[in-house]
Amino acid sequence: MKKGTYYVTTPIYYVNDLPHIGHTFTTVLADILARYKKLFGYDVFFLTGTDEHGQKVEKSARERGMTPKALADDVVNNYYELWTTLNIDYSKFIRTTDPEHEKTVVQLFQKIQENGDIYKSYYEGWYCWGCEAFIPGTQVREQKCPECGKKLEWLKEESYFFRLSKYEKPLLDFYRKNPDFIRPESRYNEVVRFVESGLKDLSISRTSIRWGIPVPGDPEHVIYVWMDALTNYISALGWGHDGKLFDRYWPADVHLVGKDIIRFHCVYWPAFLMSARIECPKQVFGHGWWLRAESKMSKTVGNIVRPNELLSLASPDMVRYYLAREAPMTDDTSFTIERFIQRLNTDLANDLGNLLHRLTGMIHRFHDGKMPDPGPVESRFGQFRRELLDWSKGMDSRVDRLEIPQVVGGCLEWIRKLNGLLGEYEPWRMVKQHDTRAEGLALIGFVLEGVRLVTALLWPVMPRSMETFRTRLHIHPEPDERDLKWGLLKPGTPIEKGEALFPRIDIDIEANESMENGRSHKKSVYYSNQGRGRVEEKRIDIQKFMDIELRVVRIVSAEHIPGAKKLLKLMITDGNETRQIVAGVAQYYQPTELVNKKIAVVWNLKPARIRGVESNGMLLAADVHGRPYILFVPDEVPEGSRIR
Repeated sequence: MKKGTYYVTTPIYYVNDLPHIGHTFTTVLADILARYKKLFGYDVFFLTGTDEHGQKVEKSARERGMTPKALADDVVNNYYELWTTLNIDYSKFIRTTDPEHEKTVVQLFQKIQENGDIYKSYYEGWYCWGCEAFIPGTQVREQKCPECGKKLEWLKEESYFFRLSKYEKPLLDFYRKNPDFIRPESRYNEVVRFVESGLKDLSISRTSIRWGIPVPGDPEHVIYVWMDALTNYISALGWGHDGKLFDRYWPADVHLVGKDIIRFHCVYWPAFLMSARIECPKQVFGHGWWLRAESKMSKTVGNIVRPNELLSLASPDMVRYYLAREAPMTDDTSFTIERFIQRLNTDLANDLGNLLHRLTGMIHRFHDGKMPDPGPVESRFGQFRRELLDWSKGMDSRVDRLEIPQVVGGCLEWIRKLNGLLGEYEPWRMVKQHDTRAEGLALIGFVLEGVRLVTALLWPVMPRSMETFRTRLHIHPEPDERDLKWGLLKPGTPIEKGEALFPRIDIDIEANESMENGRSHKKSVYYSNQGRGRVEEKRIDIQKFMDIELRVVRIVSAEHIPGAKKLLKLMITDGNETRQIVAGVAQYYQPTELVNKKIAVVWNLKPARIRGVESNGMLLAADVHGRPYILFVPDEVPEGSRIR
């Protein structure tokens, strides 16, 4: 029985460039949300697509000697192929060049115009060609765009205007009555401050470009690309011409967007809808950015991560898992290849993959490849089972709060707990003794049923891998609400073995320069399947080790770096010389607790600039599942001591 409807959207992606990790993340996240809601029994509509009009597309096409539509068609094919590879199960892929979309944009414009909220005048102000938006003078510093940093140009042109100022109070009232409309809270506060500072009427047409939807009755003007783009959320549902889907799914449950376009979705879009007497969406969630070397990714800098880079190292499901587990839901997240490999090897190859391999192997070895009866131990481990079921019952509300990293992390914690039962009770030993054989087999069956339930909850994240595993269990490949209960696997069910679902990735990086500083790498990647053993680690000779100067230093001072939540600036001394280093430990250590502590550092590392701050050295820390533990040195060790 369906519980209700759920409508989730991504932004529509601009076709002047190829997809990158940001596009990939948002779309994978939306797909995961859609699949979770399907699993929980909802009637789901999932929309994604491309934004194909505007100045940048027109310019890019001209530079390539193509028409804008031909350029859009080429780029859109890349999205189709990538989303197929990543198993993105959208309900509709919309293009703003679709005739039905263009009709809806015109109808929305006319509806707002009929309600008296559009007028014609002249606009003069600072314009950003990169963002395709006029920038309020109060936000302009040194003639640069506050969003993208590009140089602004002063423009004056005839334009149609939307009476945005009229909606200042209605918007603020709406935010206060609907505090969950903008999430997370930091974005809510940002938008409220923007609106409270005063809204000016918005220019919603251009005469300087031709690639777009003409203003009805005035073809010299093209409708503003953002008004065009935002309308996709209702045009995809047939608003204005065939309202069956619109009546069924609107308002949207969540618009997933990057934090850089939160203003367009939380100010302009609801104001347009209010003017047209259309209900506003329930929520806009503005997630953080993926960074590289603590900096925003940029074509100019050349530090963009393309999805094909990740897919060359890992399977599509493993890439999906990484994006969900490390998701920048509230804060920005820094991407490194090292972290990517570590997360996949630890969680998937070592923990989940190893457990699946152990369980199916034991069942074939000790029970003829058939599901044992877990009944004999269910009372003994009843509390464990109740806690697992209680946790799984709370998943729907966690997904609604978009706690995706916590949901995925919770699944892996239960995988580790189930693995822990095997490690604690060692059923492979129990089955070898006559008086404990039945109990040992029952424990194996109990753990497999627990794994079956948890992997059902991992299906939205890694659908192909979990469907493959479920096929080996001889149950329906795609889980549904029945899978959230205990006892689906019946005793005697054939259990198949198979190839490792998550091959370990062994990577050997020879780097003369640090990836953390966004520089180049020479890398060789090796894959090894579980059971074949690891590829031999690269070893260095004693001379190379002796060339690394490790030294004991004392931290003289420590402070946060403005705008860099994960970084601390440390002043260190070896007793003779004082230096400055940058360390990514701010999330785990307060500056005050580090002052006067002695630590080990790489002393002869070449200087590097991190977020504009020079770093002369690197502290040593243990990496435990991504959490750094600084290697402190006892007080009695003198500053400047060499570590050998």
